[in-house]
Amino acid sequence: MGMFTMRKPRGYHHEYIYVDERKEKLQKIEDTAKRELGMLPPKEFDPEDIRGKFVEGTTYLKRRKESGRKPLSYGAMFVAIVVLLYILHYLITGEFTL
Repeated sequence: MGMFTMRKPRGYHHEYIYVDERKEKLQKIEDTAKRELGMLPPKEFDPEDIRGKFVEGTTYLKRRKESGRKPLSYGAMFVAIVVLLYILHYLITGEFTL
């Protein structure tokens, strides 16, 4: 029954043309050896660097950060929820009184 079977698409396999894996591996080994001997400063994990990368990666967050606009505060969200609940109560009961 060839009519009811779905063939899987061919998998994507990309091989780099201009990459020398041996050279990169040797460079990595050399860097770790220099760090162990103290010739290079040790790599440090900095969470601030990662946090900045996420903001830089998205145009929406980058624009919001540049404009200086803050998201809604908790008070404004609470007021909006209360108003929406009041409207829901009106729609269900048909009365303006609580």
